[in-house]
Amino acid sequence: MQNPNILERIRGLKKERNAVLLAHLYQLPEIQDIADFVGDSLDLSRKARETQADVIVFCGVRFMAETAKILNPGKTVLLPRKNAGCPMADTITPEDIARLKQRHPGAAVVCYVNSSAGTKALSDICCTSSNAVKITASLKEKEIIFVPDKNLGQYVARFLPEKHVILWDGSCPVHDSVSVADVQKAQAAFPGAPVLAHPECRPEVLALADFTGSTSQIIDYAVQSEQQAFIILTESGVLHRLRQVCPGKQFYMLHPAMVCPDMKVTTLSDVYDALYEMQYPVELDKRVIGQAAVCLDRMLAV
Repeated sequence: MQNPNILERIRGLKKERNAVLLAHLYQLPEIQDIADFVGDSLDLSRKARETQADVIVFCGVRFMAETAKILNPGKTVLLPRKNAGCPMADTITPEDIARLKQRHPGAAVVCYVNSSAGTKALSDICCTSSNAVKITASLKEKEIIFVPDKNLGQYVARFLPEKHVILWDGSCPVHDSVSVADVQKAQAAFPGAPVLAHPECRPEVLALADFTGSTSQIIDYAVQSEQQAFIILTESGVLHRLRQVCPGKQFYMLHPAMVCPDMKVTTLSDVYDALYEMQYPVELDKRVIGQAAVCLDRMLAV
């Protein structure tokens, strides 16, 4: 639907439905601008848990909407585009988790939030890119199964040599595509600009970064830094917020390919249709919700 009044219609429907609109920082700029809250996975997990709304419209990908449903089983959670998935989350299944636990019976399973509800249900504790090291360090177990992102898992292992981290062979196609040569080329083109990287990038790439952190942490770093130019190593959607909060600073994306198709699939028309038609509701098995909630609650309590 293309309509010059679509923003007002969305606002009207939000009020009518007592709905809240959550959007990830990788969403299209117009989606971020209409949202009630914009943030990374941890920010939005907290907002989903705190909301008093009856309806949560989650502009992101499926695992994010599932997380909101797990934290709010009595509320309606809508995913405006039902085909908005996550290739990394799809690399692992609950059956894979079960097999890993059989092979390593004494290990704790740390599950990155970028995973399905079924995967969370069989894990001991969840984490995000901003708290992965802290969460893993909080566990008494010395052996850790870390799923599904091998790059984030290796980043965690670097800070916790006392732990034996068992990695799953999953990764984000966008972040994992960044090479050392890409970073060196950007550093040559923008000398002196700090490299701000997401820990979903490969270890050899993170070794070249001046700062590594979650999407929100990258934004906070840029706000607080006295530097005026930065090289950004995460999905391109973050540029919208960076330019809003740092209007006098320059931000250079590593290369144009740092775009997640799934994060860009949701449009204003989809948001309108979701509210008008109440589509597409996230439905999860009650048993899965209960087990996955334990995993998420443990994270939020740390």
